[in-house]
Amino acid sequence: MKYKFDEFHSPFLRDTDFEAKPLVLLLGQYSTGKTSFIEFMLDQPFPGSRIGPEPTTDRFVAVMHGNAERVVPGNAVAVDADKPFHALNRYGASFLSKFEAAESPAPLLQYISFVDTPGVLSGEKQRIGRSYDFVSVIEWFAERADLILLLFDAHKLDISDEFKRAIEGLKGNDDKIRVVLNKADMVSHQQLMRVYGAMMWSLGKVVKTPEVMRVYIGSFWNEPYHISDNAKLFDAEQADLLKDLMSLPTNSAMRKVNELVKRARLVKVHAYLIGHIKKQMPALWGSKAKKDELIKDMLNVYREVKRTHRLPPGDFPDLERFKETLKDHDFDTFAKLDEKLVSRIDDVLGIDIPRLMAMISPPKKEEPAPPLQRQQSNPFGGAGGDDNPFEDEPEDEDYVIREREKAAYERQFLMLNPQAGKLSGAQVKTALVETGVATGVLRKVWTLSDIDKDGKLDLDEFAIALRLCEIAKKSPENPIPFEMLPASLVPPSKMSFFTNPQ
Repeated sequence: MKYKFDEFHSPFLRDTDFEAKPLVLLLGQYSTGKTSFIEFMLDQPFPGSRIGPEPTTDRFVAVMHGNAERVVPGNAVAVDADKPFHALNRYGASFLSKFEAAESPAPLLQYISFVDTPGVLSGEKQRIGRSYDFVSVIEWFAERADLILLLFDAHKLDISDEFKRAIEGLKGNDDKIRVVLNKADMVSHQQLMRVYGAMMWSLGKVVKTPEVMRVYIGSFWNEPYHISDNAKLFDAEQADLLKDLMSLPTNSAMRKVNELVKRARLVKVHAYLIGHIKKQMPALWGSKAKKDELIKDMLNVYREVKRTHRLPPGDFPDLERFKETLKDHDFDTFAKLDEKLVSRIDDVLGIDIPRLMAMISPPKKEEPAPPLQRQQSNPFGGAGGDDNPFEDEPEDEDYVIREREKAAYERQFLMLNPQAGKLSGAQVKTALVETGVATGVLRKVWTLSDIDKDGKLDLDEFAIALRLCEIAKKSPENPIPFEMLPASLVPPSKMSFFTNPQ
């Protein structure tokens, strides 16, 4: 507050900023599939969503969890003490009229929130036509986002001027950025290679980083692939992206600490810069001339502050933006450098943050269950069995789990927040009961699915359980017509339990 940090960089943080669910920001030009992507992740539409080949989203939409489906206008969202958007009041009513929250009871939203952004159009009229600073708003969301997805359409790889400015505004958040090449099923295998190369060439002119950005290729909507030449690639990429998204709740606390460290370092440099500027100001007259001189010579001011206080250059704010902001301030009102305050920031970075890191411990590695306990924990009652899965083997497409189907099962698996890669009986019970299968049948489903008999299900076993539930629903009169798991449903990771039961 003393050095007006909020006026130069970003508003002060509130409790809701730390308590908020992980946030995924979607950014892209119009008709790249941002809204469809969110609906694909939720497995359902969200309130107020519209999809079409023309620009359909003209506002920022925060898709969040709620007990009922409703759309909350931006002005109401910004004053809601339970939502982390209070700082958006700084952009005024013109922006808030283009902002809203869509609340939905979709299960995934209990763990992650999404922000759908307006499709970026080309041309100068797009920038002039907006009544708010689009790039500044993008930067605000990017600073608070846990993951930033840049979506590209396989048929529209150009980067407009406004999209370029928005991407450049993401500087400092490079570790959070992922690229999604969407609608890739609309081109053949050979064309996809050329499209991918063209997209990376376009990005290379905008993103000035030595690292290669992670790119996910696929078709992220709930429709079959138009061209299935690359189906296996799309399924694998989809699974990787889902893992990336589902890891956000686990890593959210660490990400917030990381952002806090970056902010503290920036605050420290900002205090030194303002203190140095104040020290250069004349006591009586000539303030206006000195202000113009300092702004013009700000690069040397950066160098002097960096050399005097031995600060890393990467902690300094963007030079041109800092100069622009300085023009609107009266340098005579700046505070002198307070070394005690700066030393407190050093204490934060050297003492408090390490303590905070120690509090965020990784999940404990679970010990394997003793042999005598491996035959229990069926949440539906009954015990497991030692049947031979290779007898009386039915032949049916229901008894094969394909990659795309497994990706859908994996999404449900990760939403249940597995620990050490497994779900307990209590966690699985709710998901299986929701399938509508009778409890008596679910006992058999659990027995067949819990292949290693440890009382928990990993991803492969969970996928088997859901497939067995689907089989059971098709023939209620004879739900699961076998006593042993068909070999086609046994994943390679579990084959050893049949070849060597010990």
